[in-house]
Amino acid sequence: AWYVPCLASFETLQELCRKENLTCKAIGITNRSLKSYEVEYLCDYKVEEGKAYYLVKWKGWPESSNTWEPRKHLNCPLLIQNFLRDKNEYLSRGRGGKAMKLRNHVKTLKPAIADYVVKKAKQRIALQRWKEELNRKKNHKAMILVENTVDLEGPPLDFYYINEYKPAPGINVLNGITTGCECADCPAEKCCPKEAGFILAYNKRKKLKIQPGLPIYECNSYCRCGPDCPNRIVQKGTPYSLCIFRTNNGRGWGVKTLQKIKTNSFVMEYVGEVITSEEAERRGQFYDNQGNTYLFDLDYDSDEFTVDAARYGNVSHFVNHSCDPNLQVFNVFIDNLDLRLPRIALFSTRTIKAGEELTFDYQMKGSIDLTSDSAEGLSPSKRSIRTVCKCGAMCCRGYLN
Repeated sequence: AWYVPCLASFETLQELCRKENLTCKAIGITNRSLKSYEVEYLCDYKVEEGKAYYLVKWKGWPESSNTWEPRKHLNCPLLIQNFLRDKNEYLSRGRGGKAMKLRNHVKTLKPAIADYVVKKAKQRIALQRWKEELNRKKNHKAMILVENTVDLEGPPLDFYYINEYKPAPGINVLNGITTGCECADCPAEKCCPKEAGFILAYNKRKKLKIQPGLPIYECNSYCRCGPDCPNRIVQKGTPYSLCIFRTNNGRGWGVKTLQKIKTNSFVMEYVGEVITSEEAERRGQFYDNQGNTYLFDLDYDSDEFTVDAARYGNVSHFVNHSCDPNLQVFNVFIDNLDLRLPRIALFSTRTIKAGEELTFDYQMKGSIDLTSDSAEGLSPSKRSIRTVCKCGAMCCRGYLN
């Protein structure tokens, strides 16, 4: 049998079933629940004969089924709170950020206010679903949150979360490993880094101890050591809960940490599609016309391959540039010893407080020809137009290229 994935949400499918009076057990629509009602969000407000009414969008029902309900019939305090906050947020825009309450004699909301409240409600639902999707797909324990208190922008429409490199046809990102270390307690004399001619990258507290530019060799799937080996850090994924948030200064999405991060700690890996440099040149020209691209040259040993995180990536896709960054790029080798295809890890350069935005320098060694709606920096070799930097750092260079 053939199965075709459906991109519609359960709520959308439920709306269609209820509209056509159909049942479908797979999405929770049975004869018993066909006529069930649950408030999804509130659309409007009015006062009639001294009583307050809200226009209700019912979950799993089309908008044509919206009904006006008296306040006393609604048992959804959080949704009412969201409605009032969104309404006041709209009203405060023209008063320098000061909230303006509706006067008692106002019987209905202006259409512009109601429209804004509905858009915010739909955005809130979309961002919640995106958050749930991200956390289903991630392969690490830490949580991913999503937040937008700035505008009406919703989840990116053409972005797919992945946990590791997605190689283009003909590119093998898993080769070169046939054996692992025999250490019972790493690091030993013949542990993976020493076999490669380098020192162990981490100290006893599992913090980075090598200088930028030096590679990291972690124990691999053939090694005798277990998952608690001190030389297995990057491969475990980010240990910190992070938040993808909308910036308030025109840089689009950004990423902030929800936990304190100590100096020289692994924060996240940069992943995407692995393509040839020739393909990167072709895509770069197309991206230039759009003003968006996420091309990261893998130039540790050569310049044959590039990581493109435009459509496929993880949280690092949303990390912004800074001329005074708190993250540093390192090349990592685990289950692949091909020097042309290192994994890219981001480590903290200093202590990062909870709530602080995470950034790295797009011009740092081994780094990047990267742009996004949040940071449009291209290397001079690929673009002659200089792009103004909005990082706000005291040592800002003024331009991203």
